[in-house]
Amino acid sequence: MLLRNLDPPKLCNGTRLIVKTLYALIIETTILTGPFEGEHVLIPRIAHIPTDLRFSFQRLQFPLWLAFAITINKEQGQSLRVTGLDLTDECFSHGQLYV
Repeated sequence: MLLRNLDPPKLCNGTRLIVKTLYALIIETTILTGPFEGEHVLIPRIAHIPTDLRFSFQRLQFPLWLAFAITINKEQGQSLRVTGLDLTDECFSHGQLYV
């Protein structure tokens, strides 16, 4: 799952991707859903520079999160062809479970 807006409207925060190939500086992926479904895209490593610390440094990382599951909040508004539900625990609020 993409964690940043890289190229709206194609590559936005929350876009679900399948990783095809890992390289040192890029990851080759395919978009899973939406109007760009099936399109191959390259995700680069990007620089993160924290500003809330007393010292400065820069780190390079991919803006991706490995996601075998998504939360209700991330799923809201999406259309899913296939889904699985884990109802082992009770929902924590009335109306929390909806399909």
